[in-house]
Amino acid sequence: MLNMIEHGTPTDKPGLVIVHGLYGSGRNWGVIAKRLSDERHVVAVDMRNHGASKWTTTHNYPEMADDLAEVLQSLGGPYDVLGHSMGGKASMTLALTQPELINRLIVADIAPVAYGHTQLQYVKAMQAVDLSQVSRKTEAIPLLEPYVDDLQLISFFLQSLDAPNKRWTLNLETLEAEMTEIMSFPELDAAYDGRVLFLSGADSDYVKPEYRDKIKALFPAAKFMKIPGAGHWLHAQKPREFEAVVRAWLARD
Repeated sequence: MLNMIEHGTPTDKPGLVIVHGLYGSGRNWGVIAKRLSDERHVVAVDMRNHGASKWTTTHNYPEMADDLAEVLQSLGGPYDVLGHSMGGKASMTLALTQPELINRLIVADIAPVAYGHTQLQYVKAMQAVDLSQVSRKTEAIPLLEPYVDDLQLISFFLQSLDAPNKRWTLNLETLEAEMTEIMSFPELDAAYDGRVLFLSGADSDYVKPEYRDKIKALFPAAKFMKIPGAGHWLHAQKPREFEAVVRAWLARD
């Protein structure tokens, strides 16, 4: 089963499972998860090939949805589910295939579509780091800078560096091999009638207006909100605003 980081204890409100994006981990969501746990049980998972969860040779959304289903079944679901980016696609796949496990869904800055860009450059960047030269995370910064021109992204990647053991806590080989799967979305003959919020960064182009028809076909009850001044990493760029929207949505009748 996926590694789970639990915050708080069950209350009379539905619990929340947080599903991170590509190259992330449950630890990335620690501050937001802890703050939201003042009212409900919150569980942040490490997806397969990330963090402390299992490494596999495949990385596709039907399998990731099954991984999440196993977690929710162990928790006695249904729970509310919040998924960002890759985690949002996995969560949408779960909603479309095993809807009984989800109470309501928040999809953060991603759409149920195949994207034409790739994230392979970041796999290559991490693979290029000579870990024999690294004993502390900060020593990896100049080694990543020639490949990544965004210090915020470098800081994000370094959260997955186990410097003392000179290893990435990411299965870079599988993520590289399965990048086409990661950027895609499965064709599913289904619709999820439950409550869904598509929450985007106003400066992001991941949820374009032309995707609305596809979203509404799969999620007829979908609602849309944007956070001003935020891009794709909206929860890191505007954490308080992000938290406020999530709280308000989860509190709706």
